[in-house]
Amino acid sequence: MLFCNSAALREIKMQLAIIAITPGGAVLARRLAAEAEGAELWLPEKLRGAVPARYFSGRLGDLLAELFARVDGLVCIMATGIVVRLLAPHLRDKGRDPAVVVVDEAGQFAVSLLSGHLGGANELAAEVAEILGGQAVITTATDVNGLPAWDEVARRLDMAVEPLARVKLLNGLLLRGGRIALVDPQGAVSAAFAGVPGVETAESFAAALDCGAEGLVFVTSRHLPQLERQPNLLALRPRCYAVGVGCNRGTEADEIEAVIRSEMEKAYLAPASIFCLASIDAKRDEGGLLSAAARFGVSLTFFSKEQLNAVEAPSETSEHALKAVGAGGVCEPAAILAAGGGRLLVKKKKSGNVTVAVAEIAR
Repeated sequence: MLFCNSAALREIKMQLAIIAITPGGAVLARRLAAEAEGAELWLPEKLRGAVPARYFSGRLGDLLAELFARVDGLVCIMATGIVVRLLAPHLRDKGRDPAVVVVDEAGQFAVSLLSGHLGGANELAAEVAEILGGQAVITTATDVNGLPAWDEVARRLDMAVEPLARVKLLNGLLLRGGRIALVDPQGAVSAAFAGVPGVETAESFAAALDCGAEGLVFVTSRHLPQLERQPNLLALRPRCYAVGVGCNRGTEADEIEAVIRSEMEKAYLAPASIFCLASIDAKRDEGGLLSAAARFGVSLTFFSKEQLNAVEAPSETSEHALKAVGAGGVCEPAAILAAGGGRLLVKKKKSGNVTVAVAEIAR
């Protein structure tokens, strides 16, 4: 039993690549690509003309390695053994690896091979099987026992999991009915676990810590000092903070990342709850800024000087920024705009070559 709501393939928010290597597989790949808006369809050069697609003439392993590093999900219509052998050298961890689903040439089985929960491969396999009239093969323990999993629910609700290594412990408690105290002020996670044996809601962090539960799950975007002291505590992080960033030309990613983390932690905000970084469009080619966004695993949004100047920001106009990029300020208005006009939680802070501000998404 797959514990997730099946969604149309076009509604699954993934950058998807579909690869087939035989004529029969190409037909299935075309059917899937027609249901997945924006998906890349890849076929070997020898099948050129079979269906509209992108073609590769080099080694399959090279193509899979390139796609594995770039896309969110891979659907490979070929033998499972081929995929395992070719992808094995490129595996990183469940927090970064894309979803991988393997489909046989007849379309009978869609196997969730890698990143079933956090990467979304279980959901992807279920949808692929539905389109092809086949059977999804799901082997994750919580799913086969008809239970939700903490990382799967977090993915569906667009939450980060921290620390990821503790998911195994908390999912294991679910499987044996262990007592887990859940603190969830908004209620979305609680709803997903309603009726699950052993999971009980607590009114506050203090109440959860004192109740004697074997496992603790806190849903919060705030900094949790307890994470380091409580080995049975898992935090689910709603992605709700936009971080506006200004920086001098050539500033390294290390410095940008360090300033963001430092200022957020001073304000008791969890960096794992960042949903985007934002800056002025003059910084589109700023390598350090691009790399910093990649390190946080978030998108980077840019605004024009006209957009930034139209925002009322609390800090005084920066003559330096005005002269350099034509905007009276960058980090505060960028954060506010990226958060949809949300509340500014951290006003402009400057450290070295970097200025940052943090806004909470408007709800």
